[in-house]
This record gives sequence, structure tokens and C-alpha cells, in this order.
Amino acid sequence: MLNATYEPLSVVPSRRAACLVLADKADIIEDDGTHLHAATLSVPNPVVIRLRYIVKVPYHRRTSMSRRAVFVRDEHSCQYCGQMADSIDHILPRSRGGEHIWENVAAACRPCNLRKRDRTPDEAGMRLARPARVPKGLAWITVSVHRVPEAWKPYLALAS
Repeated sequence: MLNATYEPLSVVPSRRAACLVLADKADIIEDDGTHLHAATLSVPNPVVIRLRYIVKVPYHRRTSMSRRAVFVRDEHSCQYCGQMADSIDHILPRSRGGEHIWENVAAACRPCNLRKRDRTPDEAGMRLARPARVPKGLAWITVSVHRVPEAWKPYLALAS
């Protein structure tokens, strides 16, 4: 769903998008070619909608931290050896005062996670491939859906 200024606001189910269109609160910008049918009407199935009025966003959206979000950020690769990651690791272990924040969490494979255990990477003789960071910009969209549809990409590019 886009703001009236074409700024991405949120990801909503197509049923909710259709309700906003039927209530004259939004316009369909892109549809997938199929239709939603009711007894007396047929509406194109919306993929991208734009609100008819501007919604003020009072905060700067941040991507919430989850395992899935960490894997997306680190491209599903272990930050110590480059293999396929299947767990997350606290760079400074929580038992030693490390926090559960973006800058202290990295994707890791099980062997590296077991090798590092309750130590820092320096103590374990390991090195991070790249520093852990907070995702910027529109990363919340790629985390909220498994795959970003092609129809969304032009509108995401406008916002960045």
C-alpha cells in the first residue's frame, strides 16, 4: 500500500486492499490480471494500491529483529566461514553482557556456532566476514514477504 505521495506504507492482504478500493479510500495502481468476484460486482485483484489521501507517518520505520530478518540481512550465509547459515549467534555472548540487538547478532552455521560457544570471535580465533548492522531503508518490506513481487519494484525504487 502506497501513500498518496507514492511512499510505501505497509504490506496488506489483497482482500484488505480490495476493501479500501471499494470504500473509495484507495486506487488500484497495479493488478495481477485476476478478478475478485461478488454476487453483483467484479473487482481486479490489487497488487499495488495508492491511498487517495496522505497519511502522516509519525515515526521512521525500523525492521523488527527476528531470525528470518537476520538471515535476510546476512544473505543466509555464515558470517564466520561463508557456508549456509542455519542459526544465529551473538557476537558478544549474552552471558558476558552482549545485547540482543542488530549490531550484536549474526547468522552462523552450526559448526561455527559450536566452535565459538561462549566466547568472542577474537577469543575463538574467528573473524566476521562483515560487521553486523541495522538494516536501512525499505528492508522491512523484504522481511515481511518471502519474495518481493516484480510489480512492487518500481515503487520501491521511487522511495529509495
